[in-house]
Amino acid sequence: MKELSVFIDESGDFGEYDYHSPYYIIAMVFHEQEENIQPAVLKLNQELSYLSLNNLCIHTGPIIRKEEIYTNFSIDERRRIFNKMVAFIRQIDIRYKCFYIEKKHFPNVVDATGRLSKQIAQFIREHYDSFLSFDDVKIYYDNGQVEVSKILSSVFNALLPNPVFRRVMPSEYKLFQVADLFCTLELVKLKLENNTFSKSEKAFFGSTRDLKKNYIKPLSKKEWV
Repeated sequence: MKELSVFIDESGDFGEYDYHSPYYIIAMVFHEQEENIQPAVLKLNQELSYLSLNNLCIHTGPIIRKEEIYTNFSIDERRRIFNKMVAFIRQIDIRYKCFYIEKKHFPNVVDATGRLSKQIAQFIREHYDSFLSFDDVKIYYDNGQVEVSKILSSVFNALLPNPVFRRVMPSEYKLFQVADLFCTLELVKLKLENNTFSKSEKAFFGSTRDLKKNYIKPLSKKEWV
């Protein structure tokens, strides 16, 4: 049995346009189950335990913004956690794809979800033979937003013969946390293109050159194009 797991996370909301949150992003991480990533997962967990971060669910946005459990962490400590996650991603055999809209162009939820649905459907059609080569395609999502659940259900059920949907707790799967990182990185790339970096992002990533060299360029090699 060949199985493809698809871990999905989102960034943003379907509310009215706000310049603080101008985009809606959906990230998908694809993992062929025959590719064993468990040694890399164990290594990452061990390295995090050395930092006294046992069973850590890595949530990238708060790491950058110094929020939630990272409030009292120094910037070096937060970068260290982020870099360990990036190293983990570079080490494992996965692919990813991000889909996004700029909310100001879509005045309501129907238009926004419609455009995202079309983007995802087009991607599946472009890689249709690859998807059909798997006996099972399992979609993992935490049901965080109803609109996303509807998009996933309608698109995957319409285009694939027997998709399987699983509700996931982010803390249970490192690949869901990877999807979260790709969501954040896609947002960072969009802000970079539009010169809308926040102070916390500038402080965390440093120069544009460092951001591109250390994160954007190496991780872009994982994109499913």
